[in-house]
Amino acid sequence: MATARNLPSYTDGYWWSGDGLRLHYRDYPGRSDPPPLICIPGLTRNARDYEKLAERLAGEWRVIAVELRGRGESAYAKDPMTYVPLTYLQDLEALVAALKLDRFVAVGTSLGGILTMLMASTHPERIAGAVLNDVGPEIDPAGLGRIRGYVGKSTWHPTWMHAARAVAEANAHVYPNWGITEWLDMAKRTHRLTSAGRIVLDYDMKIAEPFRVPGNEAGPDMWRAFEGLKDKPLLIVRGGTSDILPAAVADRMHAQVAGSELLTIADTGHTPTLTEPEAEAAIDRLLERVT
Repeated sequence: MATARNLPSYTDGYWWSGDGLRLHYRDYPGRSDPPPLICIPGLTRNARDYEKLAERLAGEWRVIAVELRGRGESAYAKDPMTYVPLTYLQDLEALVAALKLDRFVAVGTSLGGILTMLMASTHPERIAGAVLNDVGPEIDPAGLGRIRGYVGKSTWHPTWMHAARAVAEANAHVYPNWGITEWLDMAKRTHRLTSAGRIVLDYDMKIAEPFRVPGNEAGPDMWRAFEGLKDKPLLIVRGGTSDILPAAVADRMHAQVAGSELLTIADTGHTPTLTEPEAEAAIDRLLERVT
């Protein structure tokens, strides 16, 4: 692994979707014997969300941080109605095939956790372990409504400090103890600088279009999909004030998978960053079980 400060700790990788999109992932190197981690971000997020987790584990564990279509360096879809979980699942299956991965640990935040459950339901034998970050088979309607209220709304900022302040205003209820340093870090994870000098959100605004189709909330039975994780090393992380993963749903998930661990991050909403000390320790315990 590169150690010089001016060299990245990862390489950029690319794969192709079934409908011809060039998709991107960051590949952090690790030992060849343990299964790699595939880290799948949330709805509006990208591979940078997993930067600190990957850098902490890299060297021992190979970490593949993916960017779903329409996010980060992955191509934007020509048809916005492909911004749905079943298409994302097909894209991830193409990645697994391209990298010839027999087994892996899936780490999924929010939408990434839904995709983790879907991957487990189709090929449970490939899942060596899983982390579900603030998501489950049932989603609180209040949180879903909040997401619908902001996703796909285009904004721009003249400076990173302006972006950080906007991120802080929108997420103060999620991370009430954060300061300007954390907000600036989050702004740089979620935004990009355009050639025109504007700082904008780093995703295709059209990912919101499937939300606007009446009845499009209906999807696969996620409790049945969740059954694919039974008997697997499983860590369920929940924000203590989450409006996406109700405590009762998290408790039911924990009860259904013997040996699973349920970790609640206090004073945190949707979603924990997985860089909290207690989350890092829990991930390490999960990986010990995997090996």
